[in-house]
Amino acid sequence: MVVFGGKKLGQVVAGIGGNGVGQVLVAVAAALLVRLFSGPGPALLPENEYSSGDDDEQNEAAGDSDTTGEAQVPVKVFRVTIRWRNITCSLADKSSKSVRFLLKNVSGEAEPGRLLAIMGPSGSGKTTLLNVLASQLSASPTLHLSGLLEVNGKPSTNKAYKFAYVRQEDLFFSQLTVRETLSLAAELQFPEISSVEERDEYVNNLLFRLGLVSCAESNVGDAKVRGISGGEKKRLSVACELIASPSVIFADEPTTGLDAFQAEKVMETLRQLAQDGHTVICSIHQPRGSVYGKFDDIVLLTEGELVYAGPARDEPLEYFSNFGYCCPDHVNPAEFLADLISIDYSSAESVNSSRKRIDSLVESFSQRLSTIIYAPPISGRKDSKNLKKTIVKKKGGWWKQFWLLLKRAWMQASRDGPTNKVRARMSIASAIIFGSVFWRMGRSQTSIQDRMGLLQVAVINTAMAALTKTVGVFPKERAIVERERAKGSYALGPYLLSKLIAEVPVGAAFPLMFGAVLYPMACLHPTLSRFGKFCGIVTVESFAASAMGLTVGAMVPTTEAAMAVGPSLMTVFLVFGGYYVNADNTPIVFRWIPRVSLIRWAFQGLCINEFSGLEFEHQHSFDIQTGEQALERLSFGGSRIRDTVMAQSRILLFWYFTTYLLLKKNKPKYQQLELPPQYHQIPPKLLQLEPLEPDLLPPMEQAKSPQKLESPLPPPLDPFNLEGAK
Repeated sequence: MVVFGGKKLGQVVAGIGGNGVGQVLVAVAAALLVRLFSGPGPALLPENEYSSGDDDEQNEAAGDSDTTGEAQVPVKVFRVTIRWRNITCSLADKSSKSVRFLLKNVSGEAEPGRLLAIMGPSGSGKTTLLNVLASQLSASPTLHLSGLLEVNGKPSTNKAYKFAYVRQEDLFFSQLTVRETLSLAAELQFPEISSVEERDEYVNNLLFRLGLVSCAESNVGDAKVRGISGGEKKRLSVACELIASPSVIFADEPTTGLDAFQAEKVMETLRQLAQDGHTVICSIHQPRGSVYGKFDDIVLLTEGELVYAGPARDEPLEYFSNFGYCCPDHVNPAEFLADLISIDYSSAESVNSSRKRIDSLVESFSQRLSTIIYAPPISGRKDSKNLKKTIVKKKGGWWKQFWLLLKRAWMQASRDGPTNKVRARMSIASAIIFGSVFWRMGRSQTSIQDRMGLLQVAVINTAMAALTKTVGVFPKERAIVERERAKGSYALGPYLLSKLIAEVPVGAAFPLMFGAVLYPMACLHPTLSRFGKFCGIVTVESFAASAMGLTVGAMVPTTEAAMAVGPSLMTVFLVFGGYYVNADNTPIVFRWIPRVSLIRWAFQGLCINEFSGLEFEHQHSFDIQTGEQALERLSFGGSRIRDTVMAQSRILLFWYFTTYLLLKKNKPKYQQLELPPQYHQIPPKLLQLEPLEPDLLPPMEQAKSPQKLESPLPPPLDPFNLEGAK
């Protein structure tokens, strides 16, 4: 940890910052460095999150762990049962003063060793329920969420167990191989694995377990570069989540975008994970028959309401047959169930008929749920054991995180062949075009304007090229970083510093190419030292523009928005860049803009480098005779190149510090689960779903009972028939 005294820091700031805005920027940069080097590392939940009062549970979890032939790493699965009751989620519309229910009194249970599928038509609330159970529902002031949630029979308002969330969109660093992706993830999340052999063995076991051995050495790829298939990416997502040895695995429509074969392979992987002791909950729209046969339990939702919750396969068909809705032979049960609980909008009559059918099914299951399955009421239990408070422990050291992230950032930057080739070609092409236009400038009076114009377009070209590249890539990378930081893989400081250093060699190559071609073609100041300073100034400007792109990418939610905001902000800096508006003529209100404009400082540095010591041909006394006179007309007189480079460096650090603050502040916020109104009088610590009596079957096995329902069934509506079925 680096500690600066207040007096010493003040001396440093005063020494290199100059006055005014310069001191402010240097102070901000110094604060960033202090924060980066002294910030605490992220936290990771311990292996045993729960109290050790139940020895049987721990022995059972240890017995189910398959450690044969695996590396000695934490792979034990702590079994977790999740129950939820009366989950209600509503969204208020202030304009119409109406409330729309996303979920309405939804109850259910997920057990270890079983694969639970949440099914329903589009807009039925599948993903919303999954996010609620995983505590990943994005917070909103117009959203209200209430209900009861318990973990292993104990009330749970915060996450007290390790969980994995496999989202619909698979995001990876495209230039890394599958093996490298898993290996780096293991190093970041399991720093205690110091042996390379143990880590390689652990990664090999994951590759074999998820069926990724055949593509282990292939690049992941993206839209620009062909890589592994969609199904392999989905299994790689699962593998990355399994590194933390989660108890519960949530998967949001894992088969979306996959063909039937790949979808079945992914679901077979999830089923195998459930058999290994994990609690697996997934949302899925309409699976094929073979995929439906892999489900142990299902939850059927329609328009946010619960139609069925219980065992899968034949039990739902038997349940709905009691209402007169029989599944025809040789029909996919998943398709039958999806059509049964969907609204037919083909005509007004079909809408009314399907709504009546769905309302009847919802009401019938609601009565069944309240009278049989959840007959024991929720009450307080003084002997309930509370979960132990989570004790956090730090991940690998700051420097270890930095080196691992630096390694990953370098591989991503150096291997991105298509992007680097395009940038190199554009740099050379633009240099050739500019050099052709400003070919072999002489020392005449008109060449003064030509030189200024050339230096201005060189500055603009360099800045815009670096900015557009960064804002086009960083929003997607930010999503990856947010997911990894949410798992506690690393801190934000090591990531930003490693990204800055890794991009220096690659990022510097393109301004150097640009300068190497343009400088001799335009016949700028013909000395080697001036050429070196020219390349150095445009290189620092390129890095400053990239840092600005990071800030824009951290500020806005999408790549499209970043592409709109970035160039607009750069245009403002361009106007006050010293060429179009003289600094002495800038209105007082806007005089701070040239001081923070990277265009201005780069242009000023190039002008000083070019005009200092030049003599021009002149015929009249009012002609500009020396380069110093030209600098005076631009209000650049008395400045030094060192001052302009220092100013650009301060701007670079300022943008990096702003990016750090934005990423720190814009952490995802999730909606808190509130108690239903009827339970407000009960202390939260005493709320608990009572275990079912011995003579009552558990919720997921109630449908297996052949006895009739206690409450009378409503008369069946029009018999349900699939189109084309006979």
